[in-house]
Amino acid sequence: MFVDKVHIHVKGGDGGAGCMSFRREAHVPKGGPDGGDGGAGGNVILEADATLSSLIDYRFKHHFKAERGTHGKGSRMHGAKGADLILKVPVGCVVREYDEERAESGETIADLVTHGQQICVGPGGTGGRGNIHFVTSTRRAPAFAELGVPAIERWVELEMKLLADVALVGMPSAGKSSLIAKLSAARPKIGNYPFTTLVPNLGVARCDDLSYVIADVPGLIEGAHEGKGLGHEFLRHIERSAVLVHVVDLTGDFEARDPLADYEIINHELAEYASELAFRPRIVVANKIDAFAGRQAELDALLERLQDAVRRDSLAAAGGDEFAESPIDPKLYCISALTGQGVASLNAALAHKVHDLREKELATLHDAPSFDKVWKLKQEEKDNAFSVIRLGDGEYRVAGARVERMVIQTDWDNEEAMSFLQHRLKRIGVEKALEQAGAVDGDTIRICGREFEFESAKMSHDIFEELDI
Repeated sequence: MFVDKVHIHVKGGDGGAGCMSFRREAHVPKGGPDGGDGGAGGNVILEADATLSSLIDYRFKHHFKAERGTHGKGSRMHGAKGADLILKVPVGCVVREYDEERAESGETIADLVTHGQQICVGPGGTGGRGNIHFVTSTRRAPAFAELGVPAIERWVELEMKLLADVALVGMPSAGKSSLIAKLSAARPKIGNYPFTTLVPNLGVARCDDLSYVIADVPGLIEGAHEGKGLGHEFLRHIERSAVLVHVVDLTGDFEARDPLADYEIINHELAEYASELAFRPRIVVANKIDAFAGRQAELDALLERLQDAVRRDSLAAAGGDEFAESPIDPKLYCISALTGQGVASLNAALAHKVHDLREKELATLHDAPSFDKVWKLKQEEKDNAFSVIRLGDGEYRVAGARVERMVIQTDWDNEEAMSFLQHRLKRIGVEKALEQAGAVDGDTIRICGREFEFESAKMSHDIFEELDI
């Protein structure tokens, strides 16, 4: 079964807690702190795998969780890191954030276009630090340690888009499946009725020492850009293709459609779905010339009309300059996918077109945006940001990933740990933001489900000032 879009829930492993411990040995009655750190939780990682052809593995199983980190121990024994969970996805998979409640797609996280490319979508929680980290010149025996951080969990959308050099587009029964069967070793289902092809087919075509991947996309109909005839499901598979081959059925099929009208409809649907598709390198193919045996004059008249339309579109795509290079090949390729007439010359043209485009792409590859790096930077900005919300008279709430993580790491039954939390919040500007919002001593502050009384830290000396946090 061909599955090309799924939603999965991922959660990294929780971080292990740091240890509060002191060295206790014979003849060393007052040993220093020796609590080890908790281990970090494992990550949930997506990895592109060229051997996969669909997202069928995620059709029924949607929840994935990595291993948690273990707690630290005394004698400076650090907890073990949780094992990463690697989920394999097909090459050409686009990963996005997903809001399950609103059923909406969000930011693009990564575009996995090469075999082995990875992206972490479920980072594990960091392990808590043991009390060995909180020693200062004035605090020689810190009696607290950090708790582990719960891992981030989220829904993500996986969308597979075929990675093909050439995509065949056209009306249903235009002969696309017959053409890919002639050009490659692909053996798609071929029939004399519309929508014989219900899922895309891939094949590898060769011409001398050149080769390219060709995709047979199910037929489009008028209104495809609005989703008619599963238009969105099919159109997205041609977005990555370097070259579009527009196959026109000269016979008009059973409905006796006008081939020129079909040609205009497909062009319109491509442009409406994504404006850049209107300027994608394109070759127009007139198929089924074998059906006009004994009717040469009729065939010539039809080809002349279609050729004029192709030349007109080619000139328009070149900005009206007849000497400029146009993304649309002005030549009309006349073939019979049934008998093979004209297919060899079309194959050669496609192979050299793809080769030239690859050379240009390699020259500009270093300028391509890195979605995963951009997303990570945005995530860091979101993580560090916090807001102060006034809930009422003398009542405030502080929200923000980093702030909430600090609260979660704090042992609220330990007075020293609470003092350390107050110091950390002051260092990142929470106290100042609360004062600017109008908070005064004695007001109620809520953070991540916890509640405490606001007390401005206007002290002459802070026992934690020497800590590096």
